[in-house]
Amino acid sequence: MDHKVTVVGAGNVGATTAQRIAEAELADVVMVDIAADLATGKALDMMEAAPVLGFNAKITGGGDYAPTAGSDVVVITAGLARKPGMSRDDLLKKNTEITRGVVEEVVKYSPDTILILVTNPLDAMCEVARRVSGFPRQRVFGMAGVLDAARMRCFIAAELGASVEDVDAFVLGGHGDTMVPLPRYATVNGIPLPELLDAETIEAINDRTRKGGAEIVGYYKTGSAYYAPSAAVLDMVASILHDKKKILPCAAYLEGEYGLSGLFVGVPVKLGRGGLEEIVQLELTDGEKAQLATSAEAVRGLLEALG
Repeated sequence: MDHKVTVVGAGNVGATTAQRIAEAELADVVMVDIAADLATGKALDMMEAAPVLGFNAKITGGGDYAPTAGSDVVVITAGLARKPGMSRDDLLKKNTEITRGVVEEVVKYSPDTILILVTNPLDAMCEVARRVSGFPRQRVFGMAGVLDAARMRCFIAAELGASVEDVDAFVLGGHGDTMVPLPRYATVNGIPLPELLDAETIEAINDRTRKGGAEIVGYYKTGSAYYAPSAAVLDMVASILHDKKKILPCAAYLEGEYGLSGLFVGVPVKLGRGGLEEIVQLELTDGEKAQLATSAEAVRGLLEALG
């Protein structure tokens, strides 16, 4: 393979991401986890599927960062999931430590890489990675909006009995309860969503989108979503490695765009070989601007907790 992708974290999200990237023959994959044997075992298990599925990408796993050297993209999924009784601040503290350590290691071996953060709380972890790496914003961003938009597209398609391939949707803001679905920018084969569904139905879809992660957790009881999150990461990695210039919603560091500065917020960006190549500025209504401002405040609260 011409490309190398490192996935840090061999849990459900990380391992499924590694599997999807290898099966699509996008890149050779190195999976790193503090539980080295788990990463080694999962990588070997995936490689033993290669003769059946017919992919030629190599997957290796372990606890050492040396094999990650020269990675084009590093996907960071490592971190703790929030457990019952654990405050957001506790989670923030623990995952800040984990993310800091991971970024120090990957940057040492791949100083020109592009970092995609998946670890929660996402917007804060992006900021930790930016500070530790010293990378420009083009090379540090987070996966959230592609997943949130995928959920919204899934719900729209189900409501209309339409093909998911025909449905496009957009979600702005932080990854969580304050995200801002934009039904005005959602289309079904070019037809704006408000022409196909009434306001009440659209609001129900927006609400389900906001709670999409919690809905899955409610069913799983332990652990959280990983099939759709890993698919969303695949979309981003493919756009970068193949220089597709896809416009995707990602958590990006804003420097005045949308009237916001100095924090990571989900906005539409163009992803290509240089990473984040452009931030697309949409015209928002007053209501949408107010929702985005609320979302940004929630992110600011996390950053204040970071210190």
